[in-house]
Amino acid sequence: MPTRLTVNGLDRETTAAPDKPLLWVLRDEFRLTGTKYGCGVAQCGACTVLVNGVAQRSCMTPVGSLADAEVTTIEGVSGPEAAAVQAAWIALEVPQCGYCQSGQVMTATALLRDVPSPSDDQILRAMDGNLCRCVTYPRIRAAVRQAAAGLEA
Repeated sequence: MPTRLTVNGLDRETTAAPDKPLLWVLRDEFRLTGTKYGCGVAQCGACTVLVNGVAQRSCMTPVGSLADAEVTTIEGVSGPEAAAVQAAWIALEVPQCGYCQSGQVMTATALLRDVPSPSDDQILRAMDGNLCRCVTYPRIRAAVRQAAAGLEA
């Protein structure tokens, strides 16, 4: 039985096995390769997408659990929070290799949608578990703070 879901605003359908991770449906079937494979056990955050507005690790999310869900990937993220995050990322030159950045941006966007003016502790907790091999954590935190400040203006 096919699973129907909305991906980046488009109605999609997959006949993938219900236990197949969303990550592989996004990348292999829907050709949305901005969501990255990092660890496969939901520990690094590279595969983070928004499911019904909540940051979720797609490598461990069975596609069969997402019937009628709204999935947003880095290719489709939009809105004031996403724009503020992306602008701050560019202004502060956050990425180095860039591999983890889609997951970082998705997590930061979800945080700012839930908490428009997060404290440093809230930023640390929200971004915890999103690993950066290049160790740009200070710039990531600064970019989240700058994005939040831009939303307040």
